[in-house]
Amino acid sequence: MMAASTSTAPFWYVVRTRSRHEKRVCDQLQTREVETFLPTVERWSRWKDRRKKVAFPLFPGYCFVRFSLADRLRVLNVAGVADLVGVAGRPEPVPDAEIEAIQRLARTTLQYDPHPFLMEGMDVEVVRGPLTGVRGKLLRKDRVSRLVLAVTLIRQAAVVEIHPADVVHVGSA
Repeated sequence: MMAASTSTAPFWYVVRTRSRHEKRVCDQLQTREVETFLPTVERWSRWKDRRKKVAFPLFPGYCFVRFSLADRLRVLNVAGVADLVGVAGRPEPVPDAEIEAIQRLARTTLQYDPHPFLMEGMDVEVVRGPLTGVRGKLLRKDRVSRLVLAVTLIRQAAVVEIHPADVVHVGSA
C-alpha cells in the first residue's frame, strides 16, 4: 500500500462512479480544473439501422483523478461520484507507475481489451516496441502471449497481445 505523505501533495486516486457516469464525471471534474484520466476501449455497437465504433470505459464504474486530499470535497461533490476507492474508509493513492502504464497503452495503436485481474502470473517488462519499459503480467494461451497491465487498487486490468520475444522476466518488487 502506498501512503500519501501529506494532504497537499497531488496523487492519483480512483473515483467510483454511478453506473454509466464515468465520462460525465470526468468532464465535470475537468471544468473544475481537476486532472482526470478515463481510459477507453473502442467496440462496435449495432443498432437496427447501423453499426458504429463507440468508446467505452476500459474500467466501467471508475475514473482516475489526480488531486491533493485537501481538495477531496471538490471531487466528491461532483454529480455522479459515488466514492473514492480506498482501504478502511481512507482513499488510497494509485502508484504512478500503474497509471503511466495504462496511459502509455491508451496512446498506442495496439488493440487492447479489459481483462480480469490476476493474482498469479509471470511479472515481465517489455523490452521492445511502443510499451518498452512497461511492466505487467504475462499470460500464455496456445501460441498467443498477452501482457496484462493492472490497477491493483480497483482489481481491474487491461490486456494486450504481445510477442513473447518482446518481454523479459523480472522479479517481484
